[in-house]
Amino acid sequence: MCLKLEKNEQEWRESLSEDQYKVLREKATERPFSGTYVHFCETGTYLCKGCSNPLFSSKTKFDAGCGWPSFWDSLSEDRVKLVADHSLGMKRIEVICAKCDSHLGHIFEDGPRPTGKRFCINSIALEFSEQKD
Repeated sequence: MCLKLEKNEQEWRESLSEDQYKVLREKATERPFSGTYVHFCETGTYLCKGCSNPLFSSKTKFDAGCGWPSFWDSLSEDRVKLVADHSLGMKRIEVICAKCDSHLGHIFEDGPRPTGKRFCINSIALEFSEQKD
């Protein structure tokens, strides 16, 4: 389990761009097909932009055609938290970083085997490390 990162809202505003703040702290969504990692195919690890918590491996990334980077699994269950999201009149499951509680995206049940999951993640909520998985 990762240690929690505690920042006040002023510290978040100082450490993130305006667009990053809107997504990670205010739960906005970037426009589809606009993110850096939608068609990105390098080998490595995707980290939380808010705290550098390792979240996803490039080995689990796939092209879902949805406009956002998609993964069929996280690095481990303790890296992300899944929370019921009933905003916008929909019933979804939000994916947040377990270390800093930043909004990452949502998870859906239409992914590939072996999990059948699709972690649909905002590119702006991620940073990439070329370190080998």
